[in-house]
Parts: sequence; structure tokens; C-alpha cells
Amino acid sequence: MQERKVQVLNRLGLHARPAAMLVSTATKFSSEILALKDSIEVNCKSIMGVMMLAAEKGSWLTLRAVGEDENQAIETLSKLFVERFGEQ
Repeated sequence: MQERKVQVLNRLGLHARPAAMLVSTATKFSSEILALKDSIEVNCKSIMGVMMLAAEKGSWLTLRAVGEDENQAIETLSKLFVERFGEQ
């Protein structure tokens, strides 16, 4: 299991477009990938789940991956947050 804390840095938070990017990227991996915020845990391969997080700018999430490509999954998904999902 791999885990990493990430912060939502883009101005509008984890709205529809970055949520879709997160889901699209997560589905490329065979590992089970979860996102945790406060007491909410969701599947990163589910757009409805990711949107339920209601993660605004400044929110901290924990990404957790379990599976054979867990390291690559965490690295790739973390990079989306660092790069602000391509937004300013």
C-alpha cells in the first residue's frame, strides 16, 4: 500500500474538469485507488465519488493505492495536484 497527502492548489478546487482528469488517470491503473478527505473515503475511479469530496482550494486529501502498480499510480496522481490540473 502506498499513501500520499496532496493539497488542492488550483483556484476553483476539485470541480468537474479536474475531477474528471483524476478519474480518467486513475482508471489507467489496475490498483485500487482511494481518496480520503476528513471522514470521507471514495474510489478515485468514480466521478460521483470524487465529486462527493467537495474539495475546495487548500483542502488536503490522502491518496491511497493498493496493487501491483501502486507506486506509479500515486506518483502520477500526485503530479496532477502539484501541476494544479493544468489550471492557474
